[in-house]
Amino acid sequence: MLSLTVRRMASSHRVAVLLAGSGVYDGSEIHEASAALVALSRHNAQISCFAPDKPQLHAINHCAGAPHEENRNVLQESARIARGKVTDLAQLKVEDFDALLVPGGFGAAKNLSDWALKGPDCTVDPTVAQTITQFHAAKKPLAFCCIAPHLAAKLIPGCTVTVGSADSQGGKWPYAEVAGAIEKLGCKHVEKTVAETCVDEENKIVTTPAFMYEGAFHEIHDGVSKMVEDLLKLC
Repeated sequence: MLSLTVRRMASSHRVAVLLAGSGVYDGSEIHEASAALVALSRHNAQISCFAPDKPQLHAINHCAGAPHEENRNVLQESARIARGKVTDLAQLKVEDFDALLVPGGFGAAKNLSDWALKGPDCTVDPTVAQTITQFHAAKKPLAFCCIAPHLAAKLIPGCTVTVGSADSQGGKWPYAEVAGAIEKLGCKHVEKTVAETCVDEENKIVTTPAFMYEGAFHEIHDGVSKMVEDLLKLC
């Protein structure tokens, strides 16, 4: 039994998690990030958290939904989720990892890119773009949830992703217009429920809607967990 345990630990996958701050409105969505970290841990993955060392676009008062009069740093805010164990993204070496996972939250569209300001005409942060394209070039799997799939759509032409539904369905999908915006980049959008994933096997990309859907916490957790399972299957 001991030797079996040792073999399992030796074969665990090394996954880099790219964070964008802390908090749904200006950073990584905390529940999505936590769900991903829990699922990776359950699968005995070796987890390393990274974030760009740069100023946030802005900081949001999450009670009022309005900007603070202050500056914050993406790396420092991401450390709140990573329990202090976060590394500057510029130091990530793709050869040291088997996969990359990017949680959602507005930080993905404000700090990792400027999608929140420019939509399909956005520019991806150079270090973020380099990291994602290097993983893809190395044929290593990538996972994105919530709004983060726009990064794959922008950087990997012709890929297939999901952000859920293109129909708001009475407000259950409040960001439904993102599906059409993503298709303007030349990729394919596939309709999925919050519990489902979209797996682009050719490009090794796994996506799930997460909080693009106005669902319960356990629904988002379950969808993100499935994303992690499908990601690790591609390793």
